[in-house]
Amino acid sequence: MSGLIVLDYGGGNLKSVTNILDKLGYAYNLTDKKEDILESDRIILPGQGHFAQFMESLNSKGLTEALIHKINFGTPFLGICLGIQVLFEESEEAPGVKGLGIFPGKVVKFTEGKVPQIGWNELKITTNNTVLTNDYVYFVNSYHVIPENKQIISAFSNYYIDFVASIEYKNIFAFQFHPEKSGEVGFEFFRRWIEKN
Repeated sequence: MSGLIVLDYGGGNLKSVTNILDKLGYAYNLTDKKEDILESDRIILPGQGHFAQFMESLNSKGLTEALIHKINFGTPFLGICLGIQVLFEESEEAPGVKGLGIFPGKVVKFTEGKVPQIGWNELKITTNNTVLTNDYVYFVNSYHVIPENKQIISAFSNYYIDFVASIEYKNIFAFQFHPEKSGEVGFEFFRRWIEKN
């Protein structure tokens, strides 16, 4: 199987992501098979829930090594919500549980305000950005990433503090917000990412 895959790790916001792909008219394969990951030419990893459960699911299905291989090989990758957090080494949500470790850095909990933060926040894009615009998008998150390499940050947002809303590095794009729940703006982000890749 080749082409665009949406990785089914056993939970999360899969339906909302596949709905937007259906509306945009893009063909994809929803899969939880290692073989499909290895043969794919684009990968979307949607996610919501708990960091430990997410990684446990990837590991138990035997998907972790294949996913790391494809990302490091240069396959276009889009991570959403937990899909950005698991790219890093560790999270305060699950001490002792290793993430994918694609990037050095960690995931930390907001220390102010009500968590999870739920609602629309404005993006503040950086010069390292080819897909996003300064629009309002929809967030549902209690945690946010702190990359060691600040050059990969493509947008910030603010919830008591400025926090990383998205990253972009070579073949890797990842959003802390939910583009699939962000209306026409989110649709446009999906379209730009797919057409870019």
